[in-house]
Amino acid sequence: MLKVMSLQIADSIDIKQFKTVFKAELLHGDSDELFYRVKTQEKKFAYIFKYGIVSFLGYNEVEIMGFIQAISPYCKNLFEQHISDEFDIEVNAGRNKFGWNKIEIEGASTDSLRLIMLNVSQSVALDHFNHQTNLLLEETTFHTQQLERKGRLDLSGANLKKYIGRTLNLKNRIEANLYIFDSPEETWEDEELSRLDLGLKKTFDLQARFKTIREGLDIVKENLDLFKDLLQYRKSMVLEWIIIILILVEVINLFIEKLMG
Repeated sequence: MLKVMSLQIADSIDIKQFKTVFKAELLHGDSDELFYRVKTQEKKFAYIFKYGIVSFLGYNEVEIMGFIQAISPYCKNLFEQHISDEFDIEVNAGRNKFGWNKIEIEGASTDSLRLIMLNVSQSVALDHFNHQTNLLLEETTFHTQQLERKGRLDLSGANLKKYIGRTLNLKNRIEANLYIFDSPEETWEDEELSRLDLGLKKTFDLQARFKTIREGLDIVKENLDLFKDLLQYRKSMVLEWIIIILILVEVINLFIEKLMG
């Protein structure tokens, strides 16, 4: 029985720099991810993604913690609490069989193991993005409830800009990492790998979860547009009152000057 462990440890990882110091057999590498075979005698692999996830196969807990410590200097915004997922692999099965947190596969080729690690990592990434989206939705709900109770928005222009910034940053991170939900090129040419990939995507419900995140962000954006319009209206009303007061002051001054004259 093999075990995959994937963890979201940071917002991002500088894999270009890490690649220069990590000495293991690099089986696949590009600007977004690095896939290593750590030991040739046994099935032991490490998969590093630029969007802050590391995935392990054949590692024990002590080895995982040691690896995270080694890669930490190359991480941006290292998390204290890690979002993680485990997945068991049973090899030499009669046919591929997908379970809730386990898969049985006919063979354990390097490509099939990499594909499993990739899908587990995609699932962890979705958990992370879903958590971030839910925080934004909670904040949105708080402001809309205030609007309902008080009839006004207790949100300053500066705070609204910060809120918009958080939303846009999350949307941009998701958009920038959309590639992670694509199937690797190997699946286009290998029918068996393609079936494995489709089965894993269904097992982890990747497409539906991704759709939920996008819908949540769309709701937040809708509310942000409303909040922005309300603040602009409030600013225009304040400006109108300032103009009215200035005109009144001018009229009063003219009236006083006439009385004095």
